[in-house]
Amino acid sequence: HEGLPQTLSARSVRTSSSKWLLVQLLLKATANIYKLKLLFSPHQKLFTSSTHSAASPTMASLLRLLLPLFLSCVVLFSHQVKCDGVDEEDSLLRGINGYRASTLNLTILTKNANAECLADEIADQLKNQPCTNTTGANTVPGTEPQFSDYPKLLAKCHLNVSNTRDGVIMPACVPSLVPSLVLTNFTKSQYSESLNDTKFTGIGIGSEDNWIVVVLTTNTPYGSFTNAQGSQDEEESASSVPKISLVPYLLCLLMGFIFHL
Repeated sequence: HEGLPQTLSARSVRTSSSKWLLVQLLLKATANIYKLKLLFSPHQKLFTSSTHSAASPTMASLLRLLLPLFLSCVVLFSHQVKCDGVDEEDSLLRGINGYRASTLNLTILTKNANAECLADEIADQLKNQPCTNTTGANTVPGTEPQFSDYPKLLAKCHLNVSNTRDGVIMPACVPSLVPSLVLTNFTKSQYSESLNDTKFTGIGIGSEDNWIVVVLTTNTPYGSFTNAQGSQDEEESASSVPKISLVPYLLCLLMGFIFHL
């Protein structure tokens, strides 16, 4: 299962798809505006009379009023897509580290990208399962969900059994992922034993629908969730490439087009 590290998790792929959908919507909106401009242009033979040619400035004024509202909605929706699932995960990370620091006087858990990748994959596998009294943190020890394709999940994150053996996977199911309830599902359940363990030094969190998954890692070779040095260098090189979003540029282009109507 060795190979180059995965730079895009399942959640980031879905986010990228949503952004491209926004781009397509913006392009369609621009095309429709251009058609309306041609339709109400005073140079068109259809509107040679004074009555119809007067509609052109009226239509232009209407577009100038409605388009900023449309663009505001797009910006808000784009921000919501980008932050989907992130707030719950960051809130849980802060809560767990606060719990370890204040209650147990332990060091904070640092983010582990490969553990986060695996947490995302497992959350994606669990998303269609309903929350019950025997799922997630309430699971009876020994009856945890088993994934027949677990080796494939590891392979997607370019991990293997050897470097994940000492880690622990803790899924929880909380309707709407209410932050306070999510935290207690880990700090006041069977999972607290792992959170209290000093051997764990890293963490990865992934969420999907009502499921949130925490993966704890160690600083030992059998639980570090790290790849070979060459793969790590490749990942750092890939992560250093700036991520440029096309949405702001398209918004500026569309605004410029509006003011030229």
